[in-house]
Amino acid sequence: MRLFFLCSLVLALVTEAFAAPASKLLGAVDSKGEFSGERLFAVLDSVGGTGTWMEWDVNGVRDPSVMKVLDPLLKSNNKPKMVWVISERERPLLSVLLPKGTGEVIVFYELASLDAKPEPLKMNRVLSPDVVFRDYRAVSPSEFVHLDRPTLKVVANDKSIRFTYENRDATPLRFDSDFATKTVVEKRSEIRNYRDFFAYEYSLMLRAFVQSTRALFNWQPWHWYMASFNSRAMISDSELEAILSKGVKPAQFTIFKTKAVDGQWVEFKTDGNGFYEMVITNP
Repeated sequence: MRLFFLCSLVLALVTEAFAAPASKLLGAVDSKGEFSGERLFAVLDSVGGTGTWMEWDVNGVRDPSVMKVLDPLLKSNNKPKMVWVISERERPLLSVLLPKGTGEVIVFYELASLDAKPEPLKMNRVLSPDVVFRDYRAVSPSEFVHLDRPTLKVVANDKSIRFTYENRDATPLRFDSDFATKTVVEKRSEIRNYRDFFAYEYSLMLRAFVQSTRALFNWQPWHWYMASFNSRAMISDSELEAILSKGVKPAQFTIFKTKAVDGQWVEFKTDGNGFYEMVITNP
């Protein structure tokens, strides 16, 4: 039985009963009963490799490529239980968890691209802590601690929502006090190095803050990585140059900042040494 399960991870062909109308249907893995959490993520990881599966939000911005697969399922009696996307590959993958008799099946599709048109960031109007902080433990009516990462915390009130995460680096971010004296070529190289570093820090914060919550924003988790969505909010080369030219390391770097549709400010900050925060400030 275990051998059969392991073999099924290479994606056996899906039966016609669960073949949704999609040109890039890859295969499926089924279970006679409901998937246990351990087996579910073992199947997803066996297909996704080192990439990160991101949960699709039914109320979020909808990619046409995703909806070509999901629309028929959402309109059927066999509605998806959960949907995930992985974008860290040449062609994104979509996985759908469906009921199948007394059990379940995970069906996998390959997408040509993730093709939603950019929309301004928006906070969902109705926020239920039971949904948004599903992966957190409430330590008070306004404070939450992540179930698996105790240094990932949230403080929420009427004025703001503040996420913090600490994972200290052995080597702090190097800050060159002589940046202003460098040549143009050297400055460009230094700015590029910092941009690469902050891109990594940004992706870490997305996994910690955005991907640990549900239904907080209208952007799907993968939209936060897409330049078409985030480019205007990310720290610019000119801003980096101005910071570096001062020659004094700031206490924090704001690497993402945007004003949401209803006036909230959303900011991602890092000290460059393993302390991160996302702050949502209400108008």
